[in-house]
Amino acid sequence: MESEEFLDFAPIKFVCIDDKEEQNRIIDVLMSVVDPEIGIDIINLGLVYEIHKEDNKLYIIMTLTALGCPLADVLSNEVKNEVLSIGDYSEVEVKIVYSPPWDHDRLSSFARMELGIE
Repeated sequence: MESEEFLDFAPIKFVCIDDKEEQNRIIDVLMSVVDPEIGIDIINLGLVYEIHKEDNKLYIIMTLTALGCPLADVLSNEVKNEVLSIGDYSEVEVKIVYSPPWDHDRLSSFARMELGIE
């Protein structure tokens, strides 16, 4: 499934990244970051809200499925490492936010199917 399909379902705001190929590279690599408790990647879960680029630094604003998730640091570090592996960015900063709160409306159809949510 093309990563662009997910942008329509759970929109990710891109700031200073107008190139669709660059957006897709970022989305594709973030799809390899799986929430270890749920077993679905953070893009299909709709956890990523915004991706912002300044010079060669990328800022990723995302949330978690539950407030106070003990795996916040694990996910944050994995996001950083995966995005840095692209080789296009000198630094990646991940900010975890809880407003707006995550809800099932951000799930992709794949995630809904996997979780048995109609």
